[in-house]
Amino acid sequence: MDTRSDEQLLSAYRTGEAGALEPLIRRHHDDLMRFLYHLTGNRAIAEDVFQETFLQIHLSSGTFDVSRRFKPWLFTIAANKARDVLRKNARRRTLDLDAPVGGDGDQGTFVDLMQMKGPTPAQAVNTSERDALVQAAIAQMPLLLREILLLGYFQKMSYSQIADALNIPLGTVKSRLHAAVASFAKKWEEAGHEKAQR
Repeated sequence: MDTRSDEQLLSAYRTGEAGALEPLIRRHHDDLMRFLYHLTGNRAIAEDVFQETFLQIHLSSGTFDVSRRFKPWLFTIAANKARDVLRKNARRRTLDLDAPVGGDGDQGTFVDLMQMKGPTPAQAVNTSERDALVQAAIAQMPLLLREILLLGYFQKMSYSQIADALNIPLGTVKSRLHAAVASFAKKWEEAGHEKAQR
């Protein structure tokens, strides 16, 4: 296992060490695939975007500023590639959010991260129904809000990392993340009320 930092590996790759890209791909595979899957809602598309992302890393490795962190740059490229695919497909996709947050299962599912005051509107629903409501709520959010919510809560990126990844000011990250949580809460409540009326 290569113990060099991401930035050291990319520097080595730029100077001709062809094998230095493979540890980067392995190191970021799971996190990036989860992000892309939740963003696009389709495993095949996520895999294609993953491949396109690392092809772009290869092509653009010479332009990377090694004094900066690699991960936000990687997620910037991935998010841009995913946006392009979603625009081309021009249709919304349902997200599967029943995977554990953080990948270790200790923190529950994505819906567990959304803290709302008072009782949830769908207390009586079972786990699969709840997950379906979460999927519906997230799928109805605009792509910009969905993306920042996944980076902040699912990828656990800091505000500054999100700012780098999305190329937006720190203040915009904070306000957009706040708007994303509020949007999710509203969609979640609407989904719960619709479920209760059925």
